[in-house]
This record gives sequence, structure tokens and C-alpha cells, in this order.
Amino acid sequence: MILERFYDEDLAQASYLIGSEKTGEAIVVDPRRDVHVYLEAAKAKKLTIVAVTDTHIHADYLSGARELASAAGADLYLSAEGGPEWTYRFDHLPLHDGDVIEVGDVTLTALHTPGHTPEHVSFLVAEGDPGRPAYLLSGDFVFAGDVGRPDLLDEAAGYQGTKYEGARQLRQSLKRLLAEVPEHVAVWPGHGAGSACGKQLAGVPCSTLGYERLTAWWSGLLDDEEAFTRELLTGQPDAPSYFGRMKRVNRDGPPVLGQRPPLPRLASADLAGRVNRDLVLIDTRPLAEQRRGAVPGSLSVPGGGSFATYAAYAIDPDTEKRPLVLLARDQAHAERLRERLTYVGIDDVMGFVTELDGLPTRPVPLLTLAEAKARAGELAFLDVRTAQEHATGAAPGAVNIHAGQVLRRIAEVPKGRELVVYCHGGGRAAVVASLLRSRGFGDVVELSDSEGAWQA
Repeated sequence: MILERFYDEDLAQASYLIGSEKTGEAIVVDPRRDVHVYLEAAKAKKLTIVAVTDTHIHADYLSGARELASAAGADLYLSAEGGPEWTYRFDHLPLHDGDVIEVGDVTLTALHTPGHTPEHVSFLVAEGDPGRPAYLLSGDFVFAGDVGRPDLLDEAAGYQGTKYEGARQLRQSLKRLLAEVPEHVAVWPGHGAGSACGKQLAGVPCSTLGYERLTAWWSGLLDDEEAFTRELLTGQPDAPSYFGRMKRVNRDGPPVLGQRPPLPRLASADLAGRVNRDLVLIDTRPLAEQRRGAVPGSLSVPGGGSFATYAAYAIDPDTEKRPLVLLARDQAHAERLRERLTYVGIDDVMGFVTELDGLPTRPVPLLTLAEAKARAGELAFLDVRTAQEHATGAAPGAVNIHAGQVLRRIAEVPKGRELVVYCHGGGRAAVVASLLRSRGFGDVVELSDSEGAWQA
């Protein structure tokens, strides 16, 4: 058997290629939309992708399962559990609890493991005898050190009160897992440390069921529903608003992009008078470069490790219908950034520029921490860190809105005074501050040295 893990640091997300060395057939579980990585990996291992599946309707990224099935001509298997509200609404082969996907001499047995979401399935992977599994592809059910939070439907998808039923289901799923699956089975989860789908995910790629039974916080609480539910729901990280859009699009069917032509390179003159009018310019340069001079009305989304996530904080394709233009280093950089935008369903990129010659630029308004503290009585503060970070110390009277929720909660942003937007390191604040300026907020400034600001 061949098992290869693909991990994206931005999304803290894992997908898997499972192949049969005997027959050369393979399946991919929980793929992203840059599906060429799986096709290339399969080709390198002399495998043919014959099946694709997802463990559940994802909230934190747009699934590439439909895209990959189309590109590979593979069968698409998706959960048919969870009830009509969470039934996939596009063509697929339905999976029920106990169903088996055969990939040569490798089998994946579906286990309905509701809790994180109602339709969630995990896969017991075996070579030869399905009754002797080696791996559990657990998706967002069991992580190394944690379990998938059951409150995202409430937090991000507009539902109310589902978290308590989700917690009940999750507890039952865990009890079933421990009763039915051998302890030697290796657990390969769908996320690692940094994901908002849990609160204390370990930084290791995998675990074993036996180790989780011995060490995970939840293992000693399964006989106490009240204590389990309380601990599970306490301290979960803030959920970005775009999660709700991901849920809906993943259920209804992500658009199939297919082979796209190269991204056109534009002249900066093509953008004159158009930025924040009939197009959106995404400035992906490092923060220090942007601060020296940025085009008024452009969005600051530094093209580092959090690019896709930060872009989803600032752009909602459901409401933003203007085409997007990337400020990138070169063609290859622009293509990779466009690809990463597809992770969060931002697909309408018109082209890219590599310089800003002839366009008006202004230095980003900045205050030092000392200046902000000295003028605290006359300033308003917007803290765009998480609630947990905010609790460690905050500016006087600061309004706390997670950076990923500002777009939805923009009416709560303070007005009437010069506004200081800050986070821990400056990246999230730059995204939000540029978003607010593009929406007509005047006197928005950032901290030049925000790291550790106001921490207790």
C-alpha cells in the first residue's frame, strides 16, 4: 500500500493519496482545488486515480474533490449520512456507514462519525482483509490531541443550537470508535496545529488510537456527558465568517475550473483610475514594502503563508463582483497566488501587474506603540486578534472583532475618531485596515510595532 500526505500550512489541512501497489489504482481523500499536485504525485508513483472522496462538507476551504474527479475521470464518493439538509447536491456515488470503497487490494470502509458535522464519515484503510485496518483517515473527527469542534454550524453557518446535538453525537462517535477499532490503528487527521476546526491540535502529523485513548483530554470524559460537552465547547477559537460560505458551496457543488489559460500580465497604466472602482487590486508585497507606498483603495494581502486565509477575510465573492488584479513578483508568483485563492473560492482573477509605475501611491498611515499609548484618550482602537488573544490584554476601550469577521460585522467598527487597527504582528491589521479604507473609513492607522502590544 502507498500512503502519501499533502499538507498546506496556510489552511493547516491534510489530504491523502492512497494507492495499491498491486494494481496501480489510487484514491484521494479530502483534496484541495490545486488538483495537479495529486495527478503529478500519482503519475510519479505509476498510479491511476480511480476514486475521490471527502470526509465531510468542509467549512475552512473549498473542496477539490469534484475538480479532481472531473480531471482524473474518477468516481466521486460522498457521504449520504446526516439528513437532507447536509446531503451533497451534485452528482456523486453515495456512501453509507459500512460501505467499502475498493481500490485494487486496498479497501476504505466508511464509518459514520457525526459530531463535527452531521454527515461526517471517517475511513478505515486496510490492505487485503478489510477487517484488519492499518489506518484511520479521520478527517475532522479525531485529531492528534483533540477532536473536531461541533459548533461551526452555529458559529459560521447561521444555525442555532446545533452545537449541543453535535457534542452529543461526537461523544457517541468516540465511544463507538474506542469500542470497535483496534488501538494499533494509526490516525491520520484532516488538520494539524493552527486549524480553527479545534482548539488544541497537536503539531504532529499522525497518532494512534491507543495513544489518543491514553493522552487526549476527551478520553477520560466519555462517561460524563455534561463534563465532556462543557470542556468541548469552552475556549474554541473564533470562526471566520467565510466558513459559512465554504459550507454552502461545498454542499451545493464547487465550480469545476478545468484547465485555465495563463494569467494575463497587465500594464500598470491599465489600472489608472480603476482601482477600487471597477476592479480590486490585491497588493501581495511584503508588509514593509506596502507601508512605504500603496495604491489608495487597494487591499493589503501579503503573499506569505496565510495568503488564502487573509484574502478570504477581505473578499467575499458572493458580494464582490468586480474582477481582481494581483500585484505579484512575476508570472509564476501570480499563478501560484491565483491557485491559492481557489482554496477559498475566490476565482475571478483578471490578471496581474508587477509594478505600480504611474499609479498614485501613499505611505500607509502608522503610529508607534508609544505614540498610540500617549494619545489613547483621543483614539479609537480596533483589536482584530482572536478573543483569546484579546483576553491577554488590550488597548483602552478597544473593540475586539476577529479579523475574519470584520467584513460581516463592519457596522460595529468604531467611527468618529482616528481609528487604530492592531493585531499581534501587523499582518491581520494590515488586511483589515486596507479593507476599511477601501470601504470609505477615514483616519485609519496601523501600529508600526504592534508585537506584544498591551499584553498583560
